[in-house]
Amino acid sequence: MSTHQYILAEADRAGPNSAERSRLRLRYVSYAHYSQEWTSQLHSHTCAELFFITGGRGDFLIREERFPVAVNDMMAVNAGVLHTETSQNGSPMEYVVLGVEGLETITGTGGYALLHLFAEDAIAGCVRTLIQESREPREGCDEICQRLLEVILLRLKRRDDFAVSDAAPAATGSSRECAQVRRYIDNHFKENLTLDQLAGMVHINKYYLSHTFRREFNTSPISYLISRRIQESRFLLGETDHSLSQIAQILGFSSLSYFSQSFRRQEGMSPMEYRRRRRSGKASEEKGNVL
Repeated sequence: MSTHQYILAEADRAGPNSAERSRLRLRYVSYAHYSQEWTSQLHSHTCAELFFITGGRGDFLIREERFPVAVNDMMAVNAGVLHTETSQNGSPMEYVVLGVEGLETITGTGGYALLHLFAEDAIAGCVRTLIQESREPREGCDEICQRLLEVILLRLKRRDDFAVSDAAPAATGSSRECAQVRRYIDNHFKENLTLDQLAGMVHINKYYLSHTFRREFNTSPISYLISRRIQESRFLLGETDHSLSQIAQILGFSSLSYFSQSFRRQEGMSPMEYRRRRRSGKASEEKGNVL
């Protein structure tokens, strides 16, 4: 998949009165074009997404239901709803997706809505301008993109077949994103994770992720990742005969020296010293049980 994504600044930096004017905030603008590398896996996001099909044909899979889409169709998917997209052979699909915080479609009961926008020239024009602005960001880009979103939503609300709620979310976006990143680290800490990957997963700037994650959990995402690896290494050192090099490799450390340095910094001793103490303690315990 060939993609381009523009992530907007946070609301308090996005421009004068942008947050006050609307509780619906544009988080990101992405443009995707089908290629052989396109992978389709069910996933969800912490904000709603509006997909505008700009080329080709394809399908959306939402909660095991399949919906054919083509040029001028729009698919709205609520936050937390599992979905994925596939392209049709012979007609590569292209689309623009807007990530919108605070938006919830209440059309039907499935957390999604499919609209046909054949006559909506104004919406198509706004989408084209969003693409132009996000491809070459200049001063005022975030404010322009936010206002274009508001025009699009006002146009959509005029339709009889589409209804949305713009109630403010119960939790702040940054809290949800940080919690999502922490859960992901907990489940994937053995993998080669980077700050760029973690930020891209929740569609926010990596520097903002570092700042908000530290505010939420009193540590940085990468420090938390290393801490989870060291926690697992204590079990491997005490309960297995794996060499230090094997443990470093299993846990995703780039080298044995980096593992040793990280372990000493957190535990106050080398991995080998920790192993010796654990085994000495277990031996004493077993001897006491025999007596």
